[in-house]
Amino acid sequence: MRLGLHYWNFSTPDDPASIASTLAKTALIAEQAGIWSFTPMDHYFQMRHRHGGAHEPMLEGYTTLGYLAGLTGRMRLGLLVTGVMYRHPGLLAKIVATLDVLSGGRAFLGIGASWYEREQHGLGVPVVPVAERFERLEETLQICLQMWSADNGPFAGRHYRLAETLCVPAPLSRPPILVGGGGERKTLRLVARYADACNLFGRSVDEVAHKLDVLRAHCDREGRDYDAVEKTVMVSRPVLDDVDALLADAERYARLGVSEIQVLPYGHPVRFMEKVAERVIPHMTAL
Repeated sequence: MRLGLHYWNFSTPDDPASIASTLAKTALIAEQAGIWSFTPMDHYFQMRHRHGGAHEPMLEGYTTLGYLAGLTGRMRLGLLVTGVMYRHPGLLAKIVATLDVLSGGRAFLGIGASWYEREQHGLGVPVVPVAERFERLEETLQICLQMWSADNGPFAGRHYRLAETLCVPAPLSRPPILVGGGGERKTLRLVARYADACNLFGRSVDEVAHKLDVLRAHCDREGRDYDAVEKTVMVSRPVLDDVDALLADAERYARLGVSEIQVLPYGHPVRFMEKVAERVIPHMTAL
């Protein structure tokens, strides 16, 4: 069982001048401790249910990943998850390819249907109906796969038209694609059709087990090998409050075929990561 760190909070410490050094120190401790992936969010405003909401600090995700790429040498780097409406898919494919080249082949594309309408309205990002967001998500997946292949030709979809899908330099290796979310009719179908990995919310082991059953059914319909899809789970509760409960859940997730759990720092991220390195990671490696 691997452990990922989902870095969602830039409010601690409360001095903006300390954001970069805190992020850097956390990432270096995480890498030394054996954290597998480091994932900021893809938001421009802090989410409404987190602390002070939109008025709290938030950094742009891919700029943050570029900074982390220069500091680290092993951890996988991606966003959980890129909002499909926030970047034109041709540019998104180029951004992720650039991250992959500069990180030595450590980038992955985490992507989902964007949802936070306040930041979209606030910053002028188009807000479209949910059904259209999923249509755009599917086309974005198709465009990224084409741009990271030997096919430099055009792409003509319902929402996006590209005269050429040229991407030079190509990624060092094709970045894995992770589709985030547990929507049973659309999201998990897109996982089965296009993705290398899924990411589910770990509200309960039983709920994750149900979502994986749904994914298996979609894979059967798509002719996809279910076992070829990597399963990851985000545990958003303060895990240091009850490490034994986390480890018990992790053992059950491992039996379901989950290979990675992401945890979120609460409090000071450096101190959180130091405690995770001491109290969690040695036990996780045994699963």
